Amino acid sequence: MSHHTSPSATAPPPPGGAGQGASPAGAGHPRVREPVVFVVIAVLSVVGAVIGADLVAKLGISANTSVVGALIAMLIGRIPLAGLRSMRSVHRQNLAQSAISAATFASANALLTSVAIPYVFGRQDLVWPMLAGSFAGLLIDTWVLYRSFGSRLLPADGAWPPGTAAAETIKAGDKGGKRALVLGAGTLVGVGGTLLSLPLSAAGVAFLGNVWALLMFGVGLGLREFSPALFHTDLGAGYVPHGVMVGAGAVALGQAVVMLVRRRTPAEPSPAAAPADPTTAYTADEKQLRRSLVRGYALFVAGAVLLAVLGGLIGDMSPLGIVGWVLFAAFAALVHELIVGLAAMQSGWFPSFAVTLIFLVFGLLIGIPSVPLALLVGYVSATGPAFADMGYDLKAGWLLRRDHRPWDPFEREGRREQFRAALIGFAAALAVVAVLWQPYFKQGLIPPVAKVYADTVKHGLGEPGVLRTLLIWAIPGALIQLIGGTKRQMGVMLATGLLILTPHACWMVIAALAVRVGYRKWRGPKADEELNLVGAGLIAGSSLGDSAQIVKAG
Repeated sequence: MSHHTSPSATAPPPPGGAGQGASPAGAGHPRVREPVVFVVIAVLSVVGAVIGADLVAKLGISANTSVVGALIAMLIGRIPLAGLRSMRSVHRQNLAQSAISAATFASANALLTSVAIPYVFGRQDLVWPMLAGSFAGLLIDTWVLYRSFGSRLLPADGAWPPGTAAAETIKAGDKGGKRALVLGAGTLVGVGGTLLSLPLSAAGVAFLGNVWALLMFGVGLGLREFSPALFHTDLGAGYVPHGVMVGAGAVALGQAVVMLVRRRTPAEPSPAAAPADPTTAYTADEKQLRRSLVRGYALFVAGAVLLAVLGGLIGDMSPLGIVGWVLFAAFAALVHELIVGLAAMQSGWFPSFAVTLIFLVFGLLIGIPSVPLALLVGYVSATGPAFADMGYDLKAGWLLRRDHRPWDPFEREGRREQFRAALIGFAAALAVVAVLWQPYFKQGLIPPVAKVYADTVKHGLGEPGVLRTLLIWAIPGALIQLIGGTKRQMGVMLATGLLILTPHACWMVIAALAVRVGYRKWRGPKADEELNLVGAGLIAGSSLGDSAQIVKAG
């Protein structure tokens, strides 16, 4: 896995680490291999992996623990021991939150959910091959995001709301004062909302994300919740949202391809050539993005071959069938992570279950046998969540590093260390899931979405006309995505809202958007910074509340 660097990033940074707060200009970024940092990251990773596995198995939810990790790292830095003072650095705290969130999403959404699919399907012998295949998919998934972050497709200045929340939490803890008070108040409200089953994280996201994207998200949430009363039909049933996502996803994929192949005009600056200003620079140009996606597809093909060999598919399918299965699995994995990543960038919510289900439906329609289809679904479902999560973490790091000068080498070094921190989190997740899956599954503690996947593979679509429904509803999804363009992702966000049934979430989003627009008119440019803090607090509080539910699960 080679790391692309611009000419300005080739010189080694001067020795030295970050002090308290931001690193002084010229100092190198803190390293994962520092003894204190490594121990903190390793311990937090195990904690995050256990929290993730426990919550998804017992309650069917996943928690974003990055804020929890940041808060723990802050507390460790304030323990009056000389060896722990280094954890007061915001950049070391960023490494800690990157590791724990990576471990949480990897154990819950990628690994335990994937291995539960063949188990529920009645093929316990395929659990270990599935674990190996899903772990390979997880690593490839994250590597693609690491190489693509900072491009026009996945820009660092995109919303990535949970990442903004983590960065604001770390900065408020470092600077204190009014920022800490506002963030603390928002966090308390967010925790209270979780206790009252109010999705205040949806309101927090609406303060941070793209207004048009989130408006369509709110509309989708509302249509899903109130369509039975308004239209006497449930828009969440009968694959209607999936059809909208198929159309929007197809156009989003086309928009990405156009972005990759288009030629830059002479007046347009090269992203990699002008990285001095972190608020406008792209650290990955179209060439690097194109190369990363092509290599990502090749790696997904290799991962699918590994899964096919370990899962015994070589003896069960014809050579042509195996080739088709491998190529389709790799394509589905790549598209899944991109659609999930684009939705997560705009809204902080990722429709991983729905997009995986779309490929499951296509697999049934083209006649993939049940065992290969179960493995394909497990492989595809392992990609996406960690892709989105690493986007959040790199966004947090970008916000914390952007005042450093020189910026570009420090930013690239920081991203590389965050990627290494995530790898430690993944290793912890692999170990935790390898230990826990048997006792959990024997007790009937199985992620609910895995049951849906396995039952759908077993029993088929259960109703005629699914393909027709998908194609009919793909038309409005495609048109809305086309109108919104690449930056707004309106079609994808409408479909994401239609796929989520969370009571009151639509009111939270729309009310927060109304407050945001009105407050911006009243306060002017200051409004965004203030609302960012409030939104970050609400998301942080909701994350803390979700993580605390491990007590309820126990």
